[in-house]
This record gives sequence, structure tokens and C-alpha cells, in this order.
Amino acid sequence: MTARVDHTVTSGTFSLDGQTFDVDNNVWVVGDDNECVVVDAPHDVDAIMRTVGGRRVVAILATHAHDDHVRVAPQLARATGAPVLLHPDDRVLWDMVHPDVAPDGELRDGTTIEVAGTGLRVLHTPGHSPGACSLHAPPLGVVFTGDTLFAGGPGATGRSYSDFGTIVESIRTRLLTLPPETVVHTGHGDSTTIGAEAPHLDQWLARGH
Repeated sequence: MTARVDHTVTSGTFSLDGQTFDVDNNVWVVGDDNECVVVDAPHDVDAIMRTVGGRRVVAILATHAHDDHVRVAPQLARATGAPVLLHPDDRVLWDMVHPDVAPDGELRDGTTIEVAGTGLRVLHTPGHSPGACSLHAPPLGVVFTGDTLFAGGPGATGRSYSDFGTIVESIRTRLLTLPPETVVHTGHGDSTTIGAEAPHLDQWLARGH
């Protein structure tokens, strides 16, 4: 059975540097009728479980460890028996949210997560956070970029543990090199494509903002 991408949106808050904001987060579920992976675990285990349905969850993949992406990850792991995987460079952010529980494993650049006969290749795309990762599924023609690349430009870099120059380099070298028809599924808001974003970003980057 061919893998597919399912989607839900959950609502909650994002807190960092002493400020809190209301946010809506995308949750992406990749798999077939039997098994799946969950990309990010923001605010609502029940909503995620409804999207999962009766499938076996192979892993919970955290694109990064801001609280609005991992808040219910340990709870979801307990509910499904699936490991939470996170890039080790984001452990400092994870520990702010979950000081008493560690991720179960690591997302490492260049490795592939297999689910339902489809591989999701881990691309380390730091900048929004030190361990931010994107997940590229070539057979599905999609990339899950978390908060690294949105419809209209890069993710925010104005808070602790983020860096503008780093996110620019990540987008330029790791994401804009993907096929232009690749669909970009983001952490918040609408999906886009690499082809739609590349011209915009080239101009934006040239301005040096």
C-alpha cells in the first residue's frame, strides 16, 4: 500500500524568552493504513491520535524542540509506544520543556526513517534552532520543514538559540537544492513548493535582510 500524508492542526501556545504567544501548529502523519510516523507533537494528543487512527506509530519525529512542537511528545509516546526522535543539538530546548524525560533517540543528518515502504531522509537545517531538521520524502515528493521554511520565507530567528545567517545557509544549501516541484509542508500555515519559494528567497537573501 502506498504511503500518504495526513494532516491536522492543533492550537495552543509557544513560550520562549519570557513571552507567550497563541499559535496553530500543523501535525503531519506519514504512512499507510497499517503504520505511520508523526511529525511534531504540539498541543493535543487526542487530535493527533484521531489522525493516526488505529495505525502503529513507528516514531514521533520532532523537527525541533520549541515547546509548541514537543509539548505532548512524551504523552504521545506513552499512548503509542513509539520513540521520540530529536536532533541532539536541540536538547537544550527540549530540557526547558521536559526536564525530567529525555528523547528516546536521535535524528541524525543523512539518516533515513523508514515507514510504509517510504524513506524520510533527515536534513539538519539549523538556524531557527540549533538542531532543527527537515524531513525529505522523495517518493512522495514532499519535505517537512518544521519552522525552517514557510510559504513566503524563512522561519523566525529573533529568539534565543536562533541565528539568521545559519537559517539562510540551511535553506540555500539543503532545501533550495531539492527538486522545484517538491511540496513543502510547514510547521505553521499553508504548504508551498520549493519552486514557489526559490525565486522569492533569492531576492530576499540578496537584500541581506
